[in-house]
Amino acid sequence: MKVEEYRGFRGVYLVTLEDGSSRLATRNLTPGRNFYGERLIKFGGEEYRIWDPYRSKLAAAILKGIKKVPITSNHKVLYLGAASGTTVSHVSDIVGEGGRVYSVEFASRAIRELINNVSEYRMNVLPIMADARFPDRYMAIVEEVDEIYCDIAQPEQAKILADNAELFLKEGGWIMLAVKARSIDVTKEPGYIYKREAEVLRRRGFKIFDTVHLEPYDKAHAMILAQYSEI
Repeated sequence: MKVEEYRGFRGVYLVTLEDGSSRLATRNLTPGRNFYGERLIKFGGEEYRIWDPYRSKLAAAILKGIKKVPITSNHKVLYLGAASGTTVSHVSDIVGEGGRVYSVEFASRAIRELINNVSEYRMNVLPIMADARFPDRYMAIVEEVDEIYCDIAQPEQAKILADNAELFLKEGGWIMLAVKARSIDVTKEPGYIYKREAEVLRRRGFKIFDTVHLEPYDKAHAMILAQYSEI
């Protein structure tokens, strides 16, 4: 067995198992506890959680070769569309005890699962039950952040992210937008949707750094990586 940092991304690891297969992983912030049935691996006095790219678009983007993962140790992250916390838990591992993950989710069932399964055991995860379309409603809770990660099923995904960035993202901060083409317009080709959302971000002050398609892990999805500079 071997564990090594993956492509120089701090906090992201590649675990080579006994059978020679390799899996993405993060160092477990809560040793002995998993969150969605993922395998726990002990190596060199540390415990790692296998990161399933079929259940996490961030893991899928990393394996599809995205150029940069700006989320790193001690960073503050605003996570829009936290759901039950699968990817949130891995982001929590990456930012560590000195970081914070402001986790916005609108669905009551998902937020309950996020609280009961993740934030109850991780002090760096702050669950926020709110609609990401109205960021002013959680201004009193969220401080300035280093990154925004957005994974929402809304028709105006890029606009919603940009609205949040204007309030919370620091100058020069980064965003990662998981574009769900079918949630935006089922009549248009996914490639057209990706370009259209990227253009919305450009008009709102973002420089697009990379775009990767997430097949075969997620059909009709892409991850856009961009950096913010206020206009």
